[in-house]
Amino acid sequence: MVFSSITFLLYFFPVFLGTYYLSPEKLKNYVVLLFSIFFYAWGGPKFIFILLASVYVNFLIVKKLDASEKRSTRRLMVGLSVAINIGLLAYFKYANFFMENFNAVLKHFGFEQVAWTAVLLPIGISFYTFQTLTYSVDVYRHVHKPLKKVSDYALYIIMFPQLIAGPIVRYNFIADQIVDRKATYNDRLTGFYRFVIGLSKKVIIANTMGAKADAIMGMDFSTLDATTAWIGILAYTFQIYFDFSGYSDMAIGMGKMIGFKFPENFNNPYVSKSITEFWRRWHMTLGDWMKNYLYIPLGGNRVKTKRRLYFNLWFVFLVSGLWHGAAWNFVIWGAFHGTFLIIERLFLSKLLQKAGNALSLVYTFFVTIMGWVIFRIEDWRAAMVYYAKLFSFNFKPLQWFDNEDFFVMLVIAFIFSFFVLLPSGQKIQNYIFFEPYDKKKTTAVFFVALFLLILSISYITTTGFNPFIYFRF
Repeated sequence: MVFSSITFLLYFFPVFLGTYYLSPEKLKNYVVLLFSIFFYAWGGPKFIFILLASVYVNFLIVKKLDASEKRSTRRLMVGLSVAINIGLLAYFKYANFFMENFNAVLKHFGFEQVAWTAVLLPIGISFYTFQTLTYSVDVYRHVHKPLKKVSDYALYIIMFPQLIAGPIVRYNFIADQIVDRKATYNDRLTGFYRFVIGLSKKVIIANTMGAKADAIMGMDFSTLDATTAWIGILAYTFQIYFDFSGYSDMAIGMGKMIGFKFPENFNNPYVSKSITEFWRRWHMTLGDWMKNYLYIPLGGNRVKTKRRLYFNLWFVFLVSGLWHGAAWNFVIWGAFHGTFLIIERLFLSKLLQKAGNALSLVYTFFVTIMGWVIFRIEDWRAAMVYYAKLFSFNFKPLQWFDNEDFFVMLVIAFIFSFFVLLPSGQKIQNYIFFEPYDKKKTTAVFFVALFLLILSISYITTTGFNPFIYFRF
């Protein structure tokens, strides 16, 4: 079950909200937990018991960690917690990848390949594994005390709004909200509006972009002209942004409707003027996690040599790439971005500052698009063909009238991606999302949200194209 499905929008979520709001305060966490278990079991019934068992075991381990004052015991417990959770992630997400490459090596040298039964991938395993790790490490570091009830801990790990597509919520950020929160009328309204904005981004913009991207990416690349190749990668560039940020908006909105304040996950990343800035704006909760739980433990910026600093940056982005999917193209994509981060630290940042905002913006958007080619096309040789077509200069006239809906939506995607560059753009965004709601604004927001909700549902029912692109995450 995904947020943009009719089952979720017209059945699951309304029933959940009705049950939650009518329940007494002491039962609200149990309501969220039970609906979260049902939500996950709907899409992954084979894995719900593994998930719940791992949650229970980790809760007991961290409880023992917190109870001990011996450093050796605490280190043993946190190590055990990390090992179990990384082990589960490695097995379910990367075992197939490892065996495929191992057998490829055996075949290359003429040895018999190892028989292997493919492992199914649990939905959202990367997201809830990272949250499990932050819980263990935050308690170990004395950042926050552990939760007293296993049901509250389970709620933190598998809360359905952010279970399958984030944001990744660090334990210390949300710990107090789990045991004590209250959703005001304003929270419910603004949360609903945020949810509908995210739904519209996903269903109306991202799905339209995705249909065109899939159509072009499914063609024989050797037959593409430059115009078609650029349209295909631009469509994917906007699909992945509006899809991912749309899911984050929906999660933040749903959380707000029940009293949770989740961290922001995207901040207009395509207006960045360097790849360094892009990663401060794109999937911010993943960047925050990587910084606090991998980059800083590796030494961060406090290492003795610049060579080690650059290695730390590059390694973190290799891991980030592999986190996105068990395939070499994701690793290469991570290395691609890590390389540009290092180049910017070496000399490029100073050149970009001298070049001015416009050129810096064009450079960053161009590099980002080139990275999405690697991210989208798994086969490296096919990706090289696609790059060749992008720069073949074999441009053909746009077929505007045959693709009118797509091109209108492409223009809308451009506008919403870059409008904060206008003097009034940031003010408009702040007014819509972050400033208090008076009576006039509340009324306007309600009718706008209702219109967008009806429009989104009509898109879902009429187009039949509604992919979930995070199944590999």
